[in-house]
Amino acid sequence: MTSFNLSLLEDQLKEIAQSSTGTGVSFAKKSLKLDSEEDVLEVVKAIKECPDLEYLDLEGNTLGPEAAKAIGKALEEKGADLKRALWKDMFTGRLKSEIPNAIKYLGSALTTAGTRLLELDFSDNALGPIGIEALANFLTSSSCYTLHELRLNNNGLGISGGKMLANALLDCYNNSLKAGTPLALKVFVAGRNRLENEGAKALASVFQKLNSLEEVVMPQNGIYYQGITAIANGLSTNPGLRILNLNDNIVGPKGAQALAKALPNFQNLEEFNLGDCLLKTEGSITLAEALGIEGNHPSLTEVNLSYNEIHVSGAKPIALAMADKKHLTKLKLDGNVFGSEGRTILCDLLTASEKIESLSILSDDDSDDESEGGHGSEDEEKDKVEDSESESESKENEENNEDTTEHNGDKIPDSTSTLKVSVSQFLSSPADEKLLLLQGEIVQDFVDHARDLSKNADASSELIFVEEFTKMVMKVSAKCASSDINVRMKAQTLTDALYSKLCSFAVENDEISIWNNALLVNLGLIKSEDKRTGKIVWNLDGCFKALEQVIQQDYFLAETRDTLKIFLEKPVKSRKVVDSCQDSKDSLRAILNRMQST
Repeated sequence: MTSFNLSLLEDQLKEIAQSSTGTGVSFAKKSLKLDSEEDVLEVVKAIKECPDLEYLDLEGNTLGPEAAKAIGKALEEKGADLKRALWKDMFTGRLKSEIPNAIKYLGSALTTAGTRLLELDFSDNALGPIGIEALANFLTSSSCYTLHELRLNNNGLGISGGKMLANALLDCYNNSLKAGTPLALKVFVAGRNRLENEGAKALASVFQKLNSLEEVVMPQNGIYYQGITAIANGLSTNPGLRILNLNDNIVGPKGAQALAKALPNFQNLEEFNLGDCLLKTEGSITLAEALGIEGNHPSLTEVNLSYNEIHVSGAKPIALAMADKKHLTKLKLDGNVFGSEGRTILCDLLTASEKIESLSILSDDDSDDESEGGHGSEDEEKDKVEDSESESESKENEENNEDTTEHNGDKIPDSTSTLKVSVSQFLSSPADEKLLLLQGEIVQDFVDHARDLSKNADASSELIFVEEFTKMVMKVSAKCASSDINVRMKAQTLTDALYSKLCSFAVENDEISIWNNALLVNLGLIKSEDKRTGKIVWNLDGCFKALEQVIQQDYFLAETRDTLKIFLEKPVKSRKVVDSCQDSKDSLRAILNRMQST
């Protein structure tokens, strides 16, 4: 990271002031390292000179305790009218002991100022249980009685952190009720937090108290059907729910039953995302029957049931359920096992109901032999999955294994095992079980291994580092296509952290063009002319799936996004070649197009 430049910051401030006078202060994505009171002089100045401080956006900088204290003093004077605290990705590279103090300074300042927040965004900060404990005190204060949006995505809360968050929100609700202004939270985002069943149950008790929720987003939390059932019951008291995203948890048929029971309460539902939730055919039929009740859910626009092991008998109920959804624009069913018969049924029925345009691309490689297989075999598989989930939960709870996930990868959730696999052992033979057995400071271990490989090389050490590290990222991200949900979850989290390190290295060492080229080569989008480059031996489908989330992260370089888009749009030269990754490429390209248009 570059050293602090006060004159440069003054120039940036002038630009910000010109574009946002009268509404708030933004230093978003400036990558400023703010340690001392002197470092934040211009931030403090901007706050004090802002005539109407409705928002303060500090996203993408790194804030130390002393800097936070100085900003806090300014907020005590000017924070009374603050409505939106946009503080995501604000503690990169900070010690865990620094983060709680910084949060306390900011929170106490707003409380002193009499702030009444509408939005609080602390996403992509490595809070963990320690950080959330500091945030909890602020969440119970009068400044949060008016909260409409709470965003805590990717904070590494773990089970204990989830419970602390739930307790804080319950206290906030009870305190606000006594004050005559009951908490009316509308948006709750807490994805990628390893909440698991116990954390989910604790938060469900908060949902049950509220009747105001409109958007609940909790993907990738390792929640099994017991936790899903609690969430469904808790949300039933919120009739205005418009968006429900539980993607990449283990809902299963039993969780689907609980959600189906709750669905009639959500007549305003617009987006329903249960992708990658192991619904099986039975679960999909249960949900389709609930969604398909004539006249229910008239505002539904998006449904995601992809990657759920749904067989041919699930095709008709799903298609019929969508028939009367006049506003449906997106139906995602890829990654299931409909077979050619199931795909035909879907297409015919959706065509008849004029909903065929909503259907996203379906995979062409579903096996007709797998298309049915009998409900008996599916039930056996479901029971095995649920039994293993319960067993795993008990073991994890007993051992209190709640490691935090940090945005820049200092720690990654570990599997509960006494065995340990080194980075070099994983890379030499990247099996699923070896990924789960990677433990400790995993990201740093990858960095150290890449540095070792780049030593004593004929070419530039920076160039070799980028090339070797990119290959490592590919081998990890390839596991995002694994059939094991625990492998996929760990692979996505680790991939995110590794890409963050790689992007930072490329910027700091002026190797962006080398990095872009290495990425294209290792994704198979261009051929390498370098003899050092080996064959692609990893699952590219997983690599493209992982990028769907990674490219949306703030650290991912805009230049790299543009480069990817160009090469993804290049037509395949030979019509005889069937690209097995085409669906994943199309999905990634669609996200890039959407990002460019917004």
